[in-house]
Amino acid sequence: MSESGTSDRPEHRVEFDFQIDFSNGGGLQGQGFRLDIPGDDIADTDIAARLVRELGLLMVGEVRITSRTILTEPHRRRSTPDAGAVHGSPRLIELSHVLRDGLVTYPGLPAPVITDHLSFADSRSVYAPGTGFRIGRIDMVANTGTYLDTPAHRYPAGSDLAGVGLERLVDLDGVVVDVRGGHERAIGPGTFLAYAVAGRAVLVLTGWARHFGTPAYLDGHPFLTGAAASALTEAGAALVGIDSLNIDDIAGGERPAHSTLLAAGIPICEHLTGLERLPTTGFRFSAAPPRIEGMGAFPVRAWAVVDSTAAGPVASGA
Repeated sequence: MSESGTSDRPEHRVEFDFQIDFSNGGGLQGQGFRLDIPGDDIADTDIAARLVRELGLLMVGEVRITSRTILTEPHRRRSTPDAGAVHGSPRLIELSHVLRDGLVTYPGLPAPVITDHLSFADSRSVYAPGTGFRIGRIDMVANTGTYLDTPAHRYPAGSDLAGVGLERLVDLDGVVVDVRGGHERAIGPGTFLAYAVAGRAVLVLTGWARHFGTPAYLDGHPFLTGAAASALTEAGAALVGIDSLNIDDIAGGERPAHSTLLAAGIPICEHLTGLERLPTTGFRFSAAPPRIEGMGAFPVRAWAVVDSTAAGPVASGA
């Protein structure tokens, strides 16, 4: 940088036309649009992602880039230091459902049975007078309530609950992708173009959690397409969560989202709740199951720590 704060390097821009189709209907066109780019070339897919983020668009279905031209110009921008932010106390947000006796999470799977192994009354004969304890017992399948899937849930040689490191599950930078209002159940790759997902827990807010515990929750849920899972994998997502019955469509036997994400070692957290209480960014996400060998999925207590300076309502991508 020169003393004036202006770089002596040339600046690269791409000029292009575009057509954007939205998943909830309608579209947007542009001609001669310009974007700054980091080098002297860029793929159309990267142009599309930068364009969607620049415009702050949501519910994007498909982006087509045409008539592109790379421009090289002198750098005119001046560097500006970031203003300091005053941080207060963070907020804790609960993101998991309550497990209770008889709760139906998934069609065809048995509900948990929660009982006493040793009740307070029975413990009186075991301990000293006036001393009592309760030892509870729960019989359930692993995929109950809000739970985490590890690679061993899909692949025999994949990492299990004991094999996935805490760095993949706890204190992850998070981003909420709000798809409420979409006309389609299938959530495609264009939905994520507006968001920077690399290294983040990507939490998909569908609004389906409002049906949890009712028959409506068990049919017709939103889900990710295989192409969306591939896009998130290629973009470097650290974890993917959803507040829906399943991250895949369960109408058939294929599970492309599970297969793609878990093959890449990306944990999946399903049946989340409370995502509408989070900002788009500015929070840390955690969902850690017990450290159990030989199991690929298990319920979690999922939560977020929201920075006090983060915006309250979920808004556009960041």
